[in-house]
Amino acid sequence: MAGRQFPEGFRWGTATASYQIEGAVNEDGRGPSIWDTFSHTPGKTLNGDTGDIADDHYHRWPEDVWLMRELGLNAYRFSIAWPRVLPYGTGEINQKGLDFYDRLVDGLLANGITPFVTLYHWDLPQALQDRGGWTVRETTEAYANYVDVVVQRLGDRVQYWITHNEPWVVAYIGHFTGQHAPGIRDIATALQVAHHLLLSHGLAVQVIRARQSNAQVGITLNLSPVHPASPSEEDVRAAQLADMGLNRFFLDAVFGKGYPAELVAAYGPFAPRVEADDLRIIAVPIDFLGVNYYAPQFVRAVSYDRHPLGIETLGPEELARRNYQLTEMGWPVVPDGLYELLTRIHRDYAPRAIYITENGAALPDRLERARVDDPQRIAYLHQHLVAAHRAIEEGVPLRGYFVWSLLDNFEWAFGYSKRFGLIYVDYDTLIRVPKASYSWYQRVTQTNTLPDDAEVPGNA
Repeated sequence: MAGRQFPEGFRWGTATASYQIEGAVNEDGRGPSIWDTFSHTPGKTLNGDTGDIADDHYHRWPEDVWLMRELGLNAYRFSIAWPRVLPYGTGEINQKGLDFYDRLVDGLLANGITPFVTLYHWDLPQALQDRGGWTVRETTEAYANYVDVVVQRLGDRVQYWITHNEPWVVAYIGHFTGQHAPGIRDIATALQVAHHLLLSHGLAVQVIRARQSNAQVGITLNLSPVHPASPSEEDVRAAQLADMGLNRFFLDAVFGKGYPAELVAAYGPFAPRVEADDLRIIAVPIDFLGVNYYAPQFVRAVSYDRHPLGIETLGPEELARRNYQLTEMGWPVVPDGLYELLTRIHRDYAPRAIYITENGAALPDRLERARVDDPQRIAYLHQHLVAAHRAIEEGVPLRGYFVWSLLDNFEWAFGYSKRFGLIYVDYDTLIRVPKASYSWYQRVTQTNTLPDDAEVPGNA
């Protein structure tokens, strides 16, 4: 097939998160976040890695913006660190923190790059965690106040706002499995956190609309098609429950359908406490849905003492035995899953617009002779953009695509062991080296067209 043209005005971007790239954790009045605390706790991250320095984007942002411009981006998704703006979560505003984001936004706009601002990407102020964090309702009010502070400062130049990044991860990986900050392991707590995150989303949408009439507001969810590991009745049922927990709990609530009654019943006493007006607030209309897609999930039924819903996701060893190509994260490479996901969202929820706010692959990149050749990443991005283009042709209102990530960075509990970037970062020197995938994506952004399949490594 010849090169595929994308719609006029399509947003081509990359995405990052504050704690993963900024560094400067003790500079200019920034307060500690839960990720500072978690990463400095022995045994919580690989090799004891922390985001203390990360990519030093706080100081090197002009170089990074220049690299974005050279890449041909017309959009950039980044997150604001709540503890950089309000060091204690509430109270006195840290103007120096806001000044940094002022400079970044102005630098982006001066280079023709539209900022897409994520207001929460997991770095809750530790002071709020000390008072209960997302387990308590008061944090939703503190979040709405923080959003108001940011929008007052940046709303004259920022139009696109994302309230939350992946609330499922915050709730479940941070409060059920404990692999992320704050490291809690309790299913009832996780579900209450999930509810409070969604409630705070709805409150934030109201705050933004009250402050800025032209705002485009959405939320980013990590979503995956869920398939049974076998055709057995038990595995099919497990896949249905897993889909409700991962996808429908969040999508149904945001789009006004409430929480799936079947899922609430299955959780029983673990289900979250929901007050009278909460679901209406959560379902306040949004302008777009952000979709983070990496892979489908394959699940089987297990005993309830292993999981409260009796489900288990297949791990990388079993996926490899089933002949799936895996990334360094152990995730299967299934581009058609993106098409499946986008068309389902369009059919079942009809959002006004959709942005793929993250898609990418961690691969074993090596810097050799000042070059990083990553043909697997090029093939991965190409195949997923083929799936996205197919969805557009079938009427899905997809308006943009953001590669995760601009830079190699701190990959949470995996430390610096996983590289997702289009730009290689030498963590000893912090030198940036654009990879081969950077040049490939540059061609896409500049032409608004995917190259012919035969021109992609591995497809010839």
